[in-house]
Amino acid sequence: MKGLFTYIGELAFFTKDFLRVLPRFYRYFNLIIEQIVTIGVASLPIVLITSFSSGSVTAHQAMFQGKDFIPEIYVGMSVIKAFMIELGPILTALVVGGRCGSSIAAEIGSMRITEQIDALETLAIDPMSYLIVPRVIAATIALPLLTVVSEVIACVGGGVYAVLAQNIKLMVYLDGLRFQFMVHELWGGLIKAVAFGVIIGFMGCYHGFRAKGGTEGVGKATTRGVVDIFILILLFDFIIAQIVF
Repeated sequence: MKGLFTYIGELAFFTKDFLRVLPRFYRYFNLIIEQIVTIGVASLPIVLITSFSSGSVTAHQAMFQGKDFIPEIYVGMSVIKAFMIELGPILTALVVGGRCGSSIAAEIGSMRITEQIDALETLAIDPMSYLIVPRVIAATIALPLLTVVSEVIACVGGGVYAVLAQNIKLMVYLDGLRFQFMVHELWGGLIKAVAFGVIIGFMGCYHGFRAKGGTEGVGKATTRGVVDIFILILLFDFIIAQIVF
């Protein structure tokens, strides 16, 4: 219990320091762009593979569960609604959280252990502004963009499976994508993605910044960071779903 209160207190002070320097984010615009490329563009291959295969599986399940009961147009509708509301944001967040959350925690943790962060402070450079803010903002921007890409590729994957494996006409599948399309479902998923981006960037930075105990401490900080990211993603997925939907 004592460890829990210590963790909450440290996280609260870290959040306070982050919010204090956040209004000056524009000073590090180049670093933000660099981190968007690192987090977003570098994560595209794994997001594409995950989304394409998941879209195909979703189309298969829609066909399997509704065979002889529902019209074929519902296959496309099932794929796009599943990914807009839930699978797109959550799968993208878990994949990027595992890849980039661990990378951020390990990178900043290594800088803490090797005293590079202390060197920045010696040079009158605020580590919170220079290291933390760009990564959090970049993750917050990259996640919604990756989520949109994920949803598009999932629809492509579902279409490829439906047309080639189940002999559904392409126009029927495309009509299903437009059938009962609701804008608030799209925006609800993107709101989730924004929240997940904040969680990935913030928790990865927090655990890396608090790393101690040599290289072993970096490993522990990375592990704790990924675990906390996954738990918070699942928790906020439920909370946001209750509010938005």
